[in-house]
Amino acid sequence: MKKNKIYCTDSCPFCQRAYQLLERRGIPFKKHYVKDSNDWDEVKELTGRNTVPQVFINGVHIGGFDDLSAADQSGRLDKILAQ
Repeated sequence: MKKNKIYCTDSCPFCQRAYQLLERRGIPFKKHYVKDSNDWDEVKELTGRNTVPQVFINGVHIGGFDDLSAADQSGRLDKILAQ
C-alpha cells in the first residue's frame, strides 16, 4: 500500500479537520510536521503550495482540507483508495 501522509502543523485547525475526516473514514495516515524552512521547501516542491495541511492518499496529492472534503463528497477519495 502506498503511503497516506499529511504535511501539518500543531496549530492548524484545518489539519485537525483533515485528521478527523480521515479517522472517521478509517483511513490510516502519518503526520509529517512542518517545522522549519527545509520542511516548507519540501511542501512547496512536492505540491506547489505553501499551506498546510497537504494531504497525500495512496501517493496521490489531494490538496488541503477543502480539497480532501470535496474528494470525499464527490467519491474521488474512494476511487483513489481503490487504486
